[in-house]
Parts: sequence; C-alpha cells; structure tokens
Amino acid sequence: MQLIRIGDKVINKDRIFQVISRMLEMRARGRSQQEVAEQLEIDRTLISRLETIGEVRKGKKIALAGFPVKNKAELVTLGETEGVDFILLMSEEERMSYARSQNGADLLNSVMALIARARECDAVIFIGSDQRLKMVEALVGSNVIGIEIGSSPLHDDKYVDPDYVRELIRSLKGEGDQ
Repeated sequence: MQLIRIGDKVINKDRIFQVISRMLEMRARGRSQQEVAEQLEIDRTLISRLETIGEVRKGKKIALAGFPVKNKAELVTLGETEGVDFILLMSEEERMSYARSQNGADLLNSVMALIARARECDAVIFIGSDQRLKMVEALVGSNVIGIEIGSSPLHDDKYVDPDYVRELIRSLKGEGDQ
C-alpha cells in the first residue's frame, strides 16, 4: 500500500489509482461521465479533467522515433506497413555518426528541423532512455507517447518489442482493441 502524508491527512495512492482505473474502464464501456460520477460518488468535472490530462488525440499523423534501437530495420518496416508518417530510428552507432558528421550550427539546425517535423504530428511514439523521454516531451509536447528502454545514459542498442509498437500505433489510429 502506498501512503503519502499531506498535512494532517494520510492518502492511499493505490486507492486513487484503483478508482481512476475503474472510472476509465467504465467510460471505455460507454458509460457517461455523469453515470460514472454518480456510481463512484465523485464529481463529474473531476472525470472530465482527468480525461483531459491523459488524452492522446487520435490523429492522422503519427511519428515513430528513438534511439538506440537494436531492431531498427524491423521497426522501420513495421512503421511503414502501419502507415506511420515520420520514422526516425537509429542505432547508437548511427546516432553518434549523425552527431559527428556535422558542425555545431548545422547539427543544431538539423535537430531543430526534426523537432519541428515531429511537432507537426498528432502523436509521437518516442523510444529512448528515461532522460531522453523527458527532453522529448519538453520539446515536442504532450502528444509524446514514450517507450522507456532504460536509464540514461544508454550506450548499447536495445531491443524493442514490435508487437507492443504495432498495438500502440493501431490504438492511436483507432484500430486497436480499446
């Protein structure tokens, strides 16, 4: 049980997560916000706000980016097959080569152009370390869906489960089991 003290209150974080999970399951089964609020005895506006916080819009444009990815070729093929609009996956060797191939100003311009392209997408699936995910979220925005593959710094390529990526892409496109 995860407890946290706030002033003179002791809060059970697990209970909060359980109620939120139940709320989302009820909403996914088609119950209205008002019906869920009444059944769970919570305010309807809380449900609306929580949904807004977690919303990932189903959009037309999806990006798949990240590094260091061991099975890059497999994921690129998967992304192309699933209709991903922008794919930028690199192994650690490719990432280092990319960085070394340009002077500072050119590298900065190149990275800024990639960020701008990612920001044009409705959803960005980013594969990377914990710290890289935070940076990408700060630069690209709330439309980032992260797949964490380890703690920074990562020096070795990491295998990424293609089935998980496929399910995520299909879910974003509105084709998955929701």
